[in-house]
Amino acid sequence: MEELELYAKENNIPIMQKDGILYLCKFIKDNNIKNILEIGSAIGYSSIMMASINDDIRVTTIERDKDRYTQAVSNIKKYHLEDRINIIYGDACDIEVEGIYDLIFIDAAKGKNTYFFEKFKSNLNKDGVIITDNLSFHGLVEDSSLIKTKNQKGIVNKIKSFIEFLDTNKEFITTYVEIGDRISISKRRIDNE
Repeated sequence: MEELELYAKENNIPIMQKDGILYLCKFIKDNNIKNILEIGSAIGYSSIMMASINDDIRVTTIERDKDRYTQAVSNIKKYHLEDRINIIYGDACDIEVEGIYDLIFIDAAKGKNTYFFEKFKSNLNKDGVIITDNLSFHGLVEDSSLIKTKNQKGIVNKIKSFIEFLDTNKEFITTYVEIGDRISISKRRIDNE
């Protein structure tokens, strides 16, 4: 996996921070998660890491960038995981996914977190979790003095809006883990059944 990590760094491709992906993999193992939907494949790094935990794990992942999709397909084949990772080329906004998942992992366009959460929650089994990455956005969410561009400011505002959406959600209860670039773990409220 070091080869993929180096490639991502050299080519400025956003992948999960090392401690974040290790935490996610431990969470998957500890909670016996078998069926995962990932929004945002990039080069396939997190899909490969998640599928490598256990031979019973199946991952469906969506990527809209053609070059990253092509690279992900190649990487998945290199690790001989094409029978357990189903990668879909297209925009997750436009794709309807069949099936029910134990985990939905959102790691795509930060401005669309709320949309993806709402769209795909119907694909989550009743005891499943939705995990979202990059809620710190490299520290910019907590410290606005680090913001350098209008684009960054827009993304930070959308992430803050998503956090507010999670904090006020009546259907899901969310906890935050200060690891990697900060992740959220959302589970359906028991009293909502």
